[in-house]
Amino acid sequence: MRRTDRLFELIQILRDGRLHTARDMAERVEVSTRTIWRDLASLQASGLPVDGERGVGYILRETIALPPLTLTPDEVEALRLGAALVARGADPSLARAAEMLRAKVESVLPDRLRLPPATTGPFIFTGRETEDSAIHLPALRHALRERVRTRIVYRDAAGEYSTRLVRPLQLEFWGRVWTLAAYCEARADFRTFRLDRIEGLTLTDTPFPPEPGRELADYMSRRDRPPPPDGPWDIEATDLDWDDGEDRPRR
Repeated sequence: MRRTDRLFELIQILRDGRLHTARDMAERVEVSTRTIWRDLASLQASGLPVDGERGVGYILRETIALPPLTLTPDEVEALRLGAALVARGADPSLARAAEMLRAKVESVLPDRLRLPPATTGPFIFTGRETEDSAIHLPALRHALRERVRTRIVYRDAAGEYSTRLVRPLQLEFWGRVWTLAAYCEARADFRTFRLDRIEGLTLTDTPFPPEPGRELADYMSRRDRPPPPDGPWDIEATDLDWDDGEDRPRR
């Protein structure tokens, strides 16, 4: 990493207003602690409002404005890839937003970071499952933002249908399949639903309040537990042809 890029990265780290040790910053930018000391001394000498000292830590005392879109080549590639993924794997409104974002970024990049005229960037090929899931994403994004109960008609791996009233907690994308983590009121437990197997979806007018034991943090805590001795909690994320386990706690 060039020194100018490293100094910019250090400013970005310090902009959160927290105390950062030289060792932590050195690990993030992959240089020695001594190099960080020299870099921070240079930033302080240039007038940047950085307070701190060796062995204690450094903090940025004032909000500063940086030039827009001062991006490294890797950051530009990350934006391109992320925009391409969203454009192909998300709902129509986010897909349009991703295309507009990509065009805006490309229009203001310096020549050395722009793509050749004949290049469209990363190629993303999605499967049928992703396309079938996309129709439900706008409604579920709204349900997550507003915390409203949602009624779904779900087809399981055996082709059986059931109607569930759920509290949407989190959308997850596994590279090909979208899933919804939710608290199922019929089962009084957490369940995972594949979006491409949701046959019907209706948002209710009933919000769900915060309730201990039924929140996203509780779901994540359950998922992070080790599997029981008689087998795993649920599906393996690497199995793209998994049998969904909506009636079993997630691993």
